[in-house]
Amino acid sequence: MQRLDKYLSEAGVESRRKLRDMIRAGRVSVNGAVMREPEGKLDEKTAVVTLDGVPVAAGNRRVVLMMNKPAGCVTAARDRDFPTVMEHLPPEYAKLMPIGRLDKDTEGLLLFTNDGDLAHRLLAPKRHIEKTYYAEHLGTVTEEDIRVFREGCVLREGVRCLPAVLEPIGEGRSIIRVCEGKYHQVRRMMASRRLPVVYLRRVAAGGVELGELPLGMTRELTEEEISSLESVNFDENFF
Repeated sequence: MQRLDKYLSEAGVESRRKLRDMIRAGRVSVNGAVMREPEGKLDEKTAVVTLDGVPVAAGNRRVVLMMNKPAGCVTAARDRDFPTVMEHLPPEYAKLMPIGRLDKDTEGLLLFTNDGDLAHRLLAPKRHIEKTYYAEHLGTVTEEDIRVFREGCVLREGVRCLPAVLEPIGEGRSIIRVCEGKYHQVRRMMASRRLPVVYLRRVAAGGVELGELPLGMTRELTEEEISSLESVNFDENFF
């Protein structure tokens, strides 16, 4: 048995918040009977659910998937020279699209979805989605490096980055938080401070954390994690 609002949300109809209003307005029927309680339960295997008289297919549910991307594969549908992240997706998720990119040599959190609107919102430059990385690098981070990141470091080509957080956590190890997605940005920012990165892993994005997911494996996000992605926006107190 499953809640009605959760069933419709997973079918990709609307967000849970909007669906509750639609259900209370009497727009949803289950087996021919109007159901006005979002928390009402149904048997998802046998129930016939309609919205405004149109059947809702659970097979079309929205999916947001997390992968712990391994190094050595590129974020692309196909590539002539390298394996791609799509080769690590289980067959039932083969039609999902990646949200953003991780470069070939970077590991960690990469999201996929079949919700084009969600992907577009998360990739919009004005959203400034926070992304957190763990880096191993040569050299020692100084107070000047931290200040330059905080004020917006300038790359060697003269490109200025938005303010970011550089937090050393040991010799040759740092946590880096950025809110934009320039090409190879973290590696280029560190190189501009003579701190070349030798290992990089994205550990969080948009309030969603990689956690203990094994390398190369995937899992679907929970409703709470998806809601976090949908509501996230630039936090002016981030810095």
